[in-house]
Amino acid sequence: MKLGRNLKMLAVATALLAMPASAEERISIGTGGTGGLFYVIGAGMADIINKYMEDATARAEVTGASVENIRRVAAGQMTFGFSSSSTLYEAKNGEGPFDGDPQAVAAMAYLYPAVLQFATIADTGIKGFEDLAGKRVNLGPPGSNSAVLAQRLLEAYGVFDPGNAQFLSYTEGTNALMNGTVDATVVLAGAPTAALIDLDAQRDMVLLSLDEEKVGGLFEDYPFYQPYEIPAGTYPDQTEAVIVVNDPATLFVKEDADPGLIEAITRTLFEHLDELGEIHPQAKAISLETATRTPIDLHPGAKSYFDSAQ
Repeated sequence: MKLGRNLKMLAVATALLAMPASAEERISIGTGGTGGLFYVIGAGMADIINKYMEDATARAEVTGASVENIRRVAAGQMTFGFSSSSTLYEAKNGEGPFDGDPQAVAAMAYLYPAVLQFATIADTGIKGFEDLAGKRVNLGPPGSNSAVLAQRLLEAYGVFDPGNAQFLSYTEGTNALMNGTVDATVVLAGAPTAALIDLDAQRDMVLLSLDEEKVGGLFEDYPFYQPYEIPAGTYPDQTEAVIVVNDPATLFVKEDADPGLIEAITRTLFEHLDELGEIHPQAKAISLETATRTPIDLHPGAKSYFDSAQ
């Protein structure tokens, strides 16, 4: 009997020694496609968490971006994710693709601007949004955030024409503009963006600037959008500042996520923004000064960090 008890005690002791001092936290990050900015910056965030956050392993997950990220984070399948501000707002309020099905999510941080850039070329004679009446306009890929926002902006100006709307990728849209098969095209991205840099290099590009007074109702009806100024010189031939609509990229988490964990992740990321900024030029726009400008309430863990860091 004594020998049996000793063997059991030895087995327990051996098992305890084999256990890690603390359980490792597995952190999954919902991003987007591998060629997109969500994935590039998300992978950079994973590297920073792995490098600086003790007892944690992070991984960027390839996803269908905003809508999929929200559903999976809300379901507890991922720790946090990327979303456009408009989609995050609609998810929280049960609108748009989440009509009647509000998601239990909270904001983690405003990241960087993603602005809707309406481009044409000088040969079209188009100088403002009013001139788009009756013109062929590419709104971006079907079902995309750019297509939704572009339609809303054109409706605010009273020039949206379903018969002339086209739904092409950004690269296809700029090619169509140069070929003369559309009169204007859009890109929803940080400025400058590659598609429009290429367009500007080959044609006399014109960026359309909105009049905030004429579209004030747009910002009232859709409070997740923001006016944004693209400074003169952002593109080589751009001689004046251009006012556009910003649908910012935002980080979010599940509403009831552990506050301590979310505070630790937020702290780790924002205390190493210098390294994150080396991942991609757009990541340089992430800052403490703008981090709390989210379309929905901050998660308590993120708020706790930002309150202490201000």
